Amino acid sequence: MKRMKEYTPYHSPNDPCPPIGKKYYSTPPQLYIPFQPANLPQYSPKEALAKGTLWPAFYDYYDNPYRQRGN
Repeated sequence: MKRMKEYTPYHSPNDPCPPIGKKYYSTPPQLYIPFQPANLPQYSPKEALAKGTLWPAFYDYYDNPYRQRGN
């Protein structure tokens, strides 16, 4: 399932500003899991606090699509 989505905002021919280009957004993993299955593996309490969730299935690492690669 592709969680990073993209779209191109509409640019009017009469708009004096240059086109913005593609915009990106990510959707969280819980949108693709309709219910919480029983016996999901869990992080340790310390790791869960650092990651913001108790279950690895719901962890979503954010990778900034606008950041220049290699810098």
